[in-house]
Amino acid sequence: MGEFDLIKRYFTRKVRRARLGVGDDCALIAPMLDMDLAISTDMLVSGRHFFPFMDPRKLGHKALAVNLSDLAAMGAVPRYFTLSLALPKADDVWLESFSTGLFELAEAYSCELIGGDTTKGALTISITVIGESRRPFALLRSGAKAGDDIWVSGELGDAALALRFFQKKAKLSESEFTRVRQKLETPQPRISLGLALRPIASSAIDISDGLVGDLGHILTASGVGARIDVGAIPVSTALAAQSGTLQYRCALAGGDDYELCFTASPERREAIDQLSLSLGLRLTRIGEIVPEAGLMLLDKDGNPANFSLQAYDHFA
Repeated sequence: MGEFDLIKRYFTRKVRRARLGVGDDCALIAPMLDMDLAISTDMLVSGRHFFPFMDPRKLGHKALAVNLSDLAAMGAVPRYFTLSLALPKADDVWLESFSTGLFELAEAYSCELIGGDTTKGALTISITVIGESRRPFALLRSGAKAGDDIWVSGELGDAALALRFFQKKAKLSESEFTRVRQKLETPQPRISLGLALRPIASSAIDISDGLVGDLGHILTASGVGARIDVGAIPVSTALAAQSGTLQYRCALAGGDDYELCFTASPERREAIDQLSLSLGLRLTRIGEIVPEAGLMLLDKDGNPANFSLQAYDHFA
């Protein structure tokens, strides 16, 4: 099977919104006049972002999900994506499964594949997503204000716990491992939450490299600091059963959560509680924004917690 046969068989779909999709030198899209385009790119490299033995159907899901999570953090509606794929070989079984997982998630959000590239090489997946954000309602990292509450969605740390189990650094029952592995391999982008937060939140970011590091990006962009109650951070029963040190390392700096961290005025607490109920999604207030620069982690007694934590950094 040649390169163009591969593209035609597994990655060509009729577009409904784009003017022109896969098959020409460029795709053509026509954004609405009152919209900004939100564009983000993520790369997944075998052995760095995922295990080589990962189920290709789940890998197809995750490859797109981590990109859609960036759109969620901006309060943008997914519209299009491109796919660049390096493959050691053209494996029909692998490609069929990978493309199935990819398009299942794409169709769930009406997000069209409009182009990309394929080549031979070490397994690497690079996706660029394009969304639309109604002007001027994009959620940014730079809007947090002193006095704002800090919130997170879902539960943090399970993906990092699954990774530690694979590395034989944590013990889990079979049922616990099944649940946390799902968080690692098939994260759910919080698109509905991001869209609903546009009139509520003052800033937002998706948690991909760990809460400490990603919240730090909000603090830097907004010129503020934060206090976090580490005991308030939501974790699963599987993570809660681990040692305190492992809990905090996974929940605060583990990464791969793809939940949203956002800030909002205390006046918005009731609206956020109602949003949590309507979405069926846990939203937890974990701290507050303060004027002084820096991030302070507080234990259950309100004292500074003695943790040495660093968010994930590919080159650290």
